Amino acid sequence: MDNSENPRLTFFRSQIGRDMSGSISPFGRWLNGTIKAADYGRLVADFTVRQDMSNPAGVLHGGAAAGILDDLIGAMVYTLGREYAYTSVNLTIDFLHAARTGEVVTVTAEVIRAGKNIVHCEGRIVAADDKIIAKCATNLIQTSVKLPS
Repeated sequence: MDNSENPRLTFFRSQIGRDMSGSISPFGRWLNGTIKAADYGRLVADFTVRQDMSNPAGVLHGGAAAGILDDLIGAMVYTLGREYAYTSVNLTIDFLHAARTGEVVTVTAEVIRAGKNIVHCEGRIVAADDKIIAKCATNLIQTSVKLPS
């Protein structure tokens, strides 16, 4: 697809600096990140670690970290402008450091290989001090759900 005529990517670019409270994803609305950058095959957003995302130790819960990565990667694959929806078939995560409640983390979702039926992606959650909180690799597969153009 010609990136200059990709309405989904254009929409995400128009959302830079805005929170995701209007996301089409109910879970994405709850996460409520703020888009920082939107490029073909790459999406970056900031998320504040809230108390309801933390574990009893007051740090980002692994499930919340997985959800953040999965949701942002899904949004990024949506911006590729493909005819059909894609869904995750796996998600492998390494948890490397803690992010405390109240901290802002930056999350990057990137396409590594965009095949016809499978899209392989990687994601990273990084703290303000550049420590990698978590990183993941995932594969998304094309579904039979046709997306509106």
